[in-house]
Amino acid sequence: MRILIVNPNTTASMTAKLAAVARRVAAVGTEIVAVNPSYGPASIEGYYDEAFAAPGLLELIAKAPDFDGYVIGCFDDTGLDAARALAAAPVVGIGEAAFHAASLIAGKFSVVTTLARSVAAIEHNLVRYGFAARCAKVRASDVAVLELEEKGSGARAKLSAEIARALAEDGCEAIVLGCAGMADLANSLAQEHDAPIVDGAAAAVKFCEALAALGLKTAKRGGYATPQAKTYAGEFGRHSP
Repeated sequence: MRILIVNPNTTASMTAKLAAVARRVAAVGTEIVAVNPSYGPASIEGYYDEAFAAPGLLELIAKAPDFDGYVIGCFDDTGLDAARALAAAPVVGIGEAAFHAASLIAGKFSVVTTLARSVAAIEHNLVRYGFAARCAKVRASDVAVLELEEKGSGARAKLSAEIARALAEDGCEAIVLGCAGMADLANSLAQEHDAPIVDGAAAAVKFCEALAALGLKTAKRGGYATPQAKTYAGEFGRHSP
């Protein structure tokens, strides 16, 4: 089985982090390939960044049609619907995967993300996916995404403090880490706080493996139908379906 992880931003260190986490949880015989676009935002923090990250993400998926599954390595699930229309194999976003995983182990969970500007997109997805009633609160830790890539930035301490507040104040039973850049911190934070800490990247890989093993592919009726052939003008010409 081969799974492609696409980090929609251009930060290679985050891509390597996602690959390491994925390989740690993947089944024997599952090959993990992790990539990121050469153009687009260095980090995705809000709706504007998302819009400019989607083309690079879709281009990478279009160039890799022979994988058994795809993981979108951004907690906002950037470009998820478009990617599902493009690919036949399952496409799993780490945000949606994390919500599903948390709902299987806890009655209520809280999400701890990066900056306050990211809260709205996560709340929107919780409603859209049907998990709003299971989420106690979405919290910002005031950590910029790229701080998570910098040693000595203090990002982990800020994140841990916000997790402690969530567990004390929200009535939640589990924590979802709301950024792909937090993927390598889940195990140590779970031990520190003695609570389930869900990393969406690891969850997405396991869900992807399960869907592929079950022989399930993305439905090609309705919204996820293969894009109709047409010409895109200007700089988007190479993305023409």
